[in-house]
Amino acid sequence: MPLHHWLALIASWAFAWLFVERLAAAIRAGKLPETGTGLVIPLIFGLALIVIWEVVTRGASVSPVLLPAPSAIATRFAASTGILWADFVQTFIKSVIPGYVIGCVAGLLVAIAVDRSPFLKAGIMPIGNFMSALPIIGIAPIMVMWFGFDWQSKAAVVVAMTFFPMLVNTVAGLNAASTIERDLMSTYAASYRQTLMKLRLPAAGPFIFNALKINSTLALIGAIVAEFFGTPVVGMGFRISTGVGRLAIDLVWAEIAVAAIAGSAFYGVIALIERGVTFWHPSVRGGRT
Repeated sequence: MPLHHWLALIASWAFAWLFVERLAAAIRAGKLPETGTGLVIPLIFGLALIVIWEVVTRGASVSPVLLPAPSAIATRFAASTGILWADFVQTFIKSVIPGYVIGCVAGLLVAIAVDRSPFLKAGIMPIGNFMSALPIIGIAPIMVMWFGFDWQSKAAVVVAMTFFPMLVNTVAGLNAASTIERDLMSTYAASYRQTLMKLRLPAAGPFIFNALKINSTLALIGAIVAEFFGTPVVGMGFRISTGVGRLAIDLVWAEIAVAAIAGSAFYGVIALIERGVTFWHPSVRGGRT
């Protein structure tokens, strides 16, 4: 790689490092607000990594079949917006969202039902932990055989992947309320439903949102991997699989970028809702100080 490429690489990294260090010091000293300003640090770090990626791939003449430059990926992204949007709708809107909602709601309801029976709780928790460890590559082909090649089979995979994390976390969260708090509700002659709605479910809120955040990433991964085993000629997983076969690696990276943006946005929305709902929790209150 030519010398000027190395100099650009070192300069960009040094600038990003010094800028982030000074910004972090200003935030710690209270000179700048953490809300909003703290987002600049990961943005600068990410831009520095992209610059390094661009300089290394261009300067070292890395084959685009192995690793295309970010500029080449951006060009392909801009030229393939129609394809990328159709794939996004097929995978995220049609498969991830329905499967995520069904799996999380079903896991929550089953956890509430199981919580009333110590026998079911003792029996289903090991099964839930076992099912959570099952590899998606073994579930996806079965779901495709059962539900066909369209989005229904991908949504079924998402349901299977999100149900058990929600079940396990909710059951654990329903037991988070202390004995003293439960005794206080009994002293007030509260019914099971009143205790559940006013004490136990609010106490389980952090656990439930933890499962929602975990499932937001699992759902997208599950839908994409499931498309490797059969899908119509559209979808993120389909495009990644066929793109690798056609050596269209820039298109593959464009699909990965779409998946990363969608997954991050999905996670961020759930995290924002969590901050509003569980504002009383120490983790949220600590994040606001």
